[in-house]
Amino acid sequence: MTDTHWPDYYAVTVDRPAWNTTIDAADRFAAEDGPGAPARLAVDLGCGAGRDTRELLRRGWRVLAVDREAAAIEAVAAATPATDRDRLEGVVSELATFAVPPCDLAIASVSLQWLSPEDYEAVFRRISAALHPGGRFAGLLYGDRDESAGDPEYTCPSPDAIRGYLADFEVESWVEREEDGKLALGDPHHMHLVEVVARRR
Repeated sequence: MTDTHWPDYYAVTVDRPAWNTTIDAADRFAAEDGPGAPARLAVDLGCGAGRDTRELLRRGWRVLAVDREAAAIEAVAAATPATDRDRLEGVVSELATFAVPPCDLAIASVSLQWLSPEDYEAVFRRISAALHPGGRFAGLLYGDRDESAGDPEYTCPSPDAIRGYLADFEVESWVEREEDGKLALGDPHHMHLVEVVARRR
């Protein structure tokens, strides 16, 4: 990656809408909670420029935004309206070692693929332990037919493996997409994505 890769990525994605998985999970909580419920806590693992974080803040959530790049946390803060900033906390941390705190929603939107297989599985264990019963995981994950699956720097589990990581969950939504497309900065890429929302039992 070039020195400008992540700043360029944040500039391109900062105004994009939240991923469907995050919207789906937030809608499910809204249907359960009703008006006047206390603000819930989400942990956005690999927040990037904050497309998911800002949507949840807009809905009244508290959000802990986590990314290994300090520039990502700076981008999230800069893009967050002043009225929402008191419900935002940013942390610079490697996802492989981040201790996920107790929360209602854990998000991983195209952020786990850079982990080793061992760290990938460990992150899922920490997510499962952190979520309250009834809490949710919203993920957008590279599958094993993604172009990146042939690169040893990436981890792209099979759909069956992902379901195994979710053994403590009830899967509420599961969508697989495989297509030729482009990454955020315009590079062509054969994509295999698993979009999942799952509720902790």
